[in-house]
Amino acid sequence: MGEPTITEASLKAALIQRLNATHVEVTDMSGGCGQSFTSLIVSPQFAGQTSLKRHRAVNAALRDEIAAIHAWSARCQTPAEWEREREAADKRSSDGQGNGGSGSGGGSGQGPPLDGTVDGRVQGVDA
Repeated sequence: MGEPTITEASLKAALIQRLNATHVEVTDMSGGCGQSFTSLIVSPQFAGQTSLKRHRAVNAALRDEIAAIHAWSARCQTPAEWEREREAADKRSSDGQGNGGSGSGGGSGQGPPLDGTVDGRVQGVDA
């Protein structure tokens, strides 16, 4: 058990440093045991890249960390894409059309994906 513990903060710091990310949200979906994470990564390095290339870049940047955990999910956006999505979500919210969902970031399209969770945590995980 000599491996370093993977945390939301350590993943966030690594993504900011290794991908020059301008905004990163990481959520531990495993109830705190550090085995399942979801993320939103905003980086200008993603400009002009397909979704597959973006995910490959993230996986390469976090190769050692991903190997040490059970599950990893990422949403990868450029700063322009992220800003457009935030503006659209803010408009929906101000128009009274928010989805009322829970989790990091609030409305649809904001924050990391939280599918299959209750308040951002996987049910049935005791940690």
